[in-house]
Amino acid sequence: MITVLVADDQAMVRAGFVSLLRTQPDLTVIGEASDGAAAVRAVRELRPDVVIMDVRMPELDGIEATRQLLAPEATHRPKIVVLTTFDVDDYVYAALRYGASGFLLKDSPPEDLVAAIRVVAAGDALLAPSVTRRLIEDMTSRRPADRTLTARLRSLTNRELEVLTLIARARSNAEIATELSIAEETVKSHVGRLFGKLGLRDRAQAVVFAYESGLVTPGAR
Repeated sequence: MITVLVADDQAMVRAGFVSLLRTQPDLTVIGEASDGAAAVRAVRELRPDVVIMDVRMPELDGIEATRQLLAPEATHRPKIVVLTTFDVDDYVYAALRYGASGFLLKDSPPEDLVAAIRVVAAGDALLAPSVTRRLIEDMTSRRPADRTLTARLRSLTNRELEVLTLIARARSNAEIATELSIAEETVKSHVGRLFGKLGLRDRAQAVVFAYESGLVTPGAR
């Protein structure tokens, strides 16, 4: 059973999400929040697996709430799907940087929300690699590489650097295995180790790190 908390300041929208999710046999809604501050408190108390987080809320917006909930020192770090009424790169990029597993537009079909919860609960990133890459390339092309992140790359082995580079280039584990002539299980082991060393949650955040550290540059193939 996947436990879910819904955070949205519009009561009717929130009720609609809750009603939809309660029709699913493998999902259970354990809490609701009408603003970002309440969402942070509820997550810390109820410890849901997944949070559906609206971007624009009073008290604390969804991006800042995401940052607080996914901070390294947090004792419980749920998977977070950010909801927005528009595709605004700045918001989505900030959410990904803080560790959100992806985003959905509020006018997406209901089945997309249900599928999104299952995807992130399973440990996968919600955004398609091509979409993630386009967004991150656009944002990182406007700023220099972060030297503090570049320094953290020194903790990786050469093979782990190769794997991270290929993740940033939207390769799947199977594709990485073929390109490097190693077993897919070996790729999974490398991915797990480099995620642990760099404090990454999923592939979306790994792509952000690869570009912001300068390991991969916009336009590279």
